[in-house]
Amino acid sequence: MHVLDRLYGRPAGAAVRAQWVSLWTGPPAAVILLVAALAFPGFRPPMSPNLSAAAVAAFYAEHTAGIRFSQVTFNLCGILVLPFFMVIVVQMKRMQNQSQALAYAYLTAVVSGATIFALSNIFFLVAAFRPERDPDLIMLLNDLAWIVLIAPIGMVVSQFVLLATAVYLDDPADPVFPRWVGHLSILTAVAMIPAAGAAVFRSGPLAWDGVLSFWVRNGAFVAFLVVMFFVLRRTILREATDLESAAG
Repeated sequence: MHVLDRLYGRPAGAAVRAQWVSLWTGPPAAVILLVAALAFPGFRPPMSPNLSAAAVAAFYAEHTAGIRFSQVTFNLCGILVLPFFMVIVVQMKRMQNQSQALAYAYLTAVVSGATIFALSNIFFLVAAFRPERDPDLIMLLNDLAWIVLIAPIGMVVSQFVLLATAVYLDDPADPVFPRWVGHLSILTAVAMIPAAGAAVFRSGPLAWDGVLSFWVRNGAFVAFLVVMFFVLRRTILREATDLESAAG
């Protein structure tokens, strides 16, 4: 941290400081989103796709307040994860190859994923907006919410593949990220792929409440974020040290 302090008064240090602030938005954002996830009764355990329309309607009527609180919180605060991902974008642009195109593609994938997540929040909220409406309509909105939340993983898989590609193309003698980050990204992408089945299957590991589509998908994503927090912290400190050495 002392390296960052010495750089803050210099022009080169402003970029490092912005990354440092963006990185440390991650932990409070994670806490807020965890609270929202715990407040949503549909995650404990995940709602079954095989519930009848009457059961789904009863769920929304019984848990209206919790659903509204959790999804409004997701809708307001889900965007707080973007600064964390923007640090990855900045570091991808520092790589010693023609990976800036990969960085911008990565940025597009991240923003697309955030947009899809926000849409799922809206569908949950619309279903809870009038819990007295026709149960078949509530079930339709619930299906939309869950499928949009779990199944659209194309942009998420692309996100991890793009990062891995950039890591593999970086200068092996002086890489921004260690090579194992590329391996981790590929493994995380592979863990995401089965969730596409949530739009087709109503039971089993590929259903939206299944082991692969829900638990492995979300667990792999969270694990990646935790690991990358420490990787980015080390990378920013190294960048600050390099800037300080260059500035004399």
